[in-house]
Amino acid sequence: MALVDKKITQQATWAEISLPALVRNFERLQAALRVAAPDADVLAVVKAAAYGHGASACAQALVQAGARWLGVTTVAEGQAIRTVLEKHQDSPRILLMRGLLPGEAGDALRAGLTPVVSTLAQMEALETAAIGRGLAAGSVMVHVEIDTGMTRQGVSLELLPELLARFTADSPLRLEGAMTHFAAAEDVESPQNAAQMQAFEHAMDLVRGAGLHPAIIHAGSTSTVDAGVALPALRLLAERRHHGARLMCRTGIGLYGYALPLTGAGSQVRGELEPVLAWKTRILSVSDVEAGARVGYNGTFVAEKPMRLALLPVGYADGLRRELSSAGEVLIGGKRARIVGRVSMDVTIVDVTEIPGAAMGDEVVILGEQGGERITADDHARIAGTIAYEILCGIASRVHRSYS
Repeated sequence: MALVDKKITQQATWAEISLPALVRNFERLQAALRVAAPDADVLAVVKAAAYGHGASACAQALVQAGARWLGVTTVAEGQAIRTVLEKHQDSPRILLMRGLLPGEAGDALRAGLTPVVSTLAQMEALETAAIGRGLAAGSVMVHVEIDTGMTRQGVSLELLPELLARFTADSPLRLEGAMTHFAAAEDVESPQNAAQMQAFEHAMDLVRGAGLHPAIIHAGSTSTVDAGVALPALRLLAERRHHGARLMCRTGIGLYGYALPLTGAGSQVRGELEPVLAWKTRILSVSDVEAGARVGYNGTFVAEKPMRLALLPVGYADGLRRELSSAGEVLIGGKRARIVGRVSMDVTIVDVTEIPGAAMGDEVVILGEQGGERITADDHARIAGTIAYEILCGIASRVHRSYS
């Protein structure tokens, strides 16, 4: 086997992030949403390190492109983004979408985050923290999430009136937004969408009956924009029944160039979205093996003929899924090279028998384009039995990110 050049391993595997592609995706999603609702806003979701792309850089690019809202999961994520954007002329609103854990209310307020609440305990914690800071009545904006049938997060219709009653004239909390989340937005024919929309309309009647008028109503995800599920009904709900409330939609995976396949509808934007991330490595070494050679752990691959194999310094510790063993492919010299044997923690072996020029140090594309060929996160997801979200979020932090 060839000797390993130590210089190659200094940056063994890396991801290239195209911020212009991210911005173009944001603009396409915003334009598609505004076909259904001309004054609607896209909330750009940058949680989970911007789906593995790097939250700080992506947040800055999105805000410069005009994003007025960003979405995060944790207080720590929101604090980090607020710090990065603190000197930005048009500082965005940051929605804390998961809600608050005990002890987080004060930190959320100090970071200027807009919390989502769905329990009385969360309301009480925010009220206590706000009063402790001497904040005025109605000065702390919150969004209430309503469970309309996903049964994951949100206040039930039965408990909603009790929660709404906490928005009193002397409370520091103010209901700025009302929201829900569709469980099957990518499936236009799913009866769950209509049922959830009906439940949301009923919930908003309860909100109005409580004398509250949120300025923002939001539901759905990238799939909602792509399929148009419930957008006309949401627009009518915002415009006619809630004094011109603004419509918003929370888009995540679409920003990064992907969308779930649609059922029962044509795509509005999927074909125009560009993958933002390319994942690459280099050949560590190349070797020739004879027929009958067992390759990798437990010899799960056996060479049926003489072969030329390349060793790559990337494995499941970097996020390369083990399900790709003897099934996935990479690109070398613009050609597809199949993974052989099991993906190991730090290295993977590929077949370069039909790529005779492949040599130590050559660039290898794990996700992305090369020589007219393309491998996407969707391709990995199909083999791994998952979705592109998990492939992108699973790229480890030890994989260096570079930005253009």
